[in-house]
Amino acid sequence: MIEAPGSELARWVAVRQSDGRTIDVVATEAERAALAKRFSLVSIGSLTATLTLSRDGEKVGAVGALQAAIVQSCAVSGDDLPARIEEDLDLLFVPAKDDYRPDEEIELEESELDEIAYEGDRFDLGEAVAQSLALAIDPFACGPDADRVREEVGLAEPEKENPFAKLKGLGLN
Repeated sequence: MIEAPGSELARWVAVRQSDGRTIDVVATEAERAALAKRFSLVSIGSLTATLTLSRDGEKVGAVGALQAAIVQSCAVSGDDLPARIEEDLDLLFVPAKDDYRPDEEIELEESELDEIAYEGDRFDLGEAVAQSLALAIDPFACGPDADRVREEVGLAEPEKENPFAKLKGLGLN
């Protein structure tokens, strides 16, 4: 992972001091508020992760789990929708390659997909937890009123005429 300025959940770990450590990442109220804003959530009530580190040369593995209680907006009605997230984590921090350029498009091999590049002699475990949380959030979560709202706007019945059906009938491709 390349150092991100202003990471909301920064937890820096020195590579040389990582082997065999178990680290608890517990987000403070301010960190949770900042992450909620970053991920467009209503709120994050709790965010914790426990990870055990193992080092192999300059590579560091981190295995554990994260738990979070979030409130997001229903994708249909916009109502507050509480959700509980529990994710197993299996991360691998590796030194950034010398020719790495963050804005350059690169092709990854399958074995490289779960690797997080870092520069220097430390990596940000907290930012990896934050990114793992972001990936676990359901972007299309729907609450109990979603069906009612779909019906009100004419999206519940495909045969019912709605604005999208009118556009489709125009034959614009």
